Amino acid sequence: MLIEYIHAAMEKAKYEILSDDNTFYGEIPGFDGAYANAETLEKCRDELESILEEWIFFRISRNLSLPRDSQTGKN
Repeated sequence: MLIEYIHAAMEKAKYEILSDDNTFYGEIPGFDGAYANAETLEKCRDELESILEEWIFFRISRNLSLPRDSQTGKN
């Protein structure tokens, strides 16, 4: 269930190349504060997924809601 939620969230991720240093920046709309920056797109994706996991566990530990997944309809 958690893996499905993470995968669905990662499918919504948006990436861009930063012009000042040519690194990759990634974020997931609706997941405020979950973002990553790395030298390659692959590293950026890996880092973003790791940060997303930590972000989810933090929100759960504080009894904060999670964004609803539009694909499964689950939080």
